[in-house]
Amino acid sequence: MADKKSKKAAAKQNSTIAVNRQATHEYFIEERFEAGLVLEGWEVKSLRAGRVQLKESYVVIKRGEAWLSGAHISALLSASTHVNPDSIRAKKLLLNRHELNKLIGSVERKGYTLIPLSMYWKNGRAKLEIGLAKGKQLHDKRASSKDRDWQREKARIMKKA
Repeated sequence: MADKKSKKAAAKQNSTIAVNRQATHEYFIEERFEAGLVLEGWEVKSLRAGRVQLKESYVVIKRGEAWLSGAHISALLSASTHVNPDSIRAKKLLLNRHELNKLIGSVERKGYTLIPLSMYWKNGRAKLEIGLAKGKQLHDKRASSKDRDWQREKARIMKKA
């Protein structure tokens, strides 16, 4: 019985594939969405091996569909010879029509941008967390860094007392 619980806890910890840490530094994240990905077989194998990078990726809306661009999924050395892997291929994102309409309106009218925040496994399928974001100015970045440092210092003081 305890083994099942520990396996579930371990699976939950290992469900994260990649995180875009730079996104929270560069943008104010207003809203988060979960999207599925249309992937090829070699890409899924590479994701399982953790060979993905979201650092310079972004989400583009073309013809009423959302696409992930700039995400680098490097092919494994054992990839099949008859498949020609393209590591920065645009990947289609699977969202509900209602969510897509909301994103399209926000991006076109209000000046928001769509940023991939993290990629993870959910029920054996690869999911991407997208953030509806506005860019930070330099003084905003400094203020958020200052707040983060103060929270860390406050936690240290409370721990001593």
